[in-house]
Amino acid sequence: MNLTVTPRSAPPRAVIADDERLMREQLRARLAEVWPELAIVAEAKNGAEAVAAAELHRPDIVFLDIRMPGLSGVEAARQIAQLPPPPGDDDALLPEVVFITAYDQYAVEAFEQGVVDYVLKPAERERLQTTVARLQKRLAARAQGQPAPADAAAAVPLQQLLHQLSSRISGQPTQYLQWIQANVGQNIQMIAVDEVLFFISDEKYTRVQTAQLEALIRKPIKELVDELDPLRFWQIHRSTLVNVNAIAGVARDFRGRQVVAVKGRPDKLEVSRSYAGLFKGM
Repeated sequence: MNLTVTPRSAPPRAVIADDERLMREQLRARLAEVWPELAIVAEAKNGAEAVAAAELHRPDIVFLDIRMPGLSGVEAARQIAQLPPPPGDDDALLPEVVFITAYDQYAVEAFEQGVVDYVLKPAERERLQTTVARLQKRLAARAQGQPAPADAAAAVPLQQLLHQLSSRISGQPTQYLQWIQANVGQNIQMIAVDEVLFFISDEKYTRVQTAQLEALIRKPIKELVDELDPLRFWQIHRSTLVNVNAIAGVARDFRGRQVVAVKGRPDKLEVSRSYAGLFKGM
């Protein structure tokens, strides 16, 4: 499958996912009214199709119905956030996420934190204009390599919000990983998650670093993101999770990129552009 990277000067592109055809058509029509430059490059009937469309088209925005059969919009958003970058663009930005939802107070309160936006069903022109204005500001800031505007700043990491929404929808509290079974030399060792400073993945293994030891596991970051407490472990790169309590500080390197210093370690962990908003003001 050939993936196409959208030039920054190109018109913004979006994917719409909703299991109701009429809702997709209505949203498409409303978007054409309030944002005629936006190109709808694909539509999806469920979460699995939405993930596939996001990987194929690499849109700037994904509109996801929060409740769809099979893979929900929240689950789809979690998978889209872990898609590998397109070839030759390891620092490609993740798409902006907009959830489509019937009125649900807990969801609206969560969305108002600014990590993602939302559109209520059916999409009303005035509310959609507000969403479009926010998206345009965010995309303009991204194109200039700047953090998101203050009115859309991430009050909590995206993964944290998605965990919260997933738990609310399922009605079940999330059970987070407490122990890691890892290879240390020729031995297998149980490592308490609380002791882990950071995880870094390569193609085959994930490095588990504590203050005392370094170990390897075969579980990729995209799985660990779903299993670890997002209040404790922040994703700062597609390949990196860091224990918030282990962050000594954040600085910029010679390229202007944010790097995280780890307490008691010489490691400098790079923050990719998609996660730069975690450290506003740096």
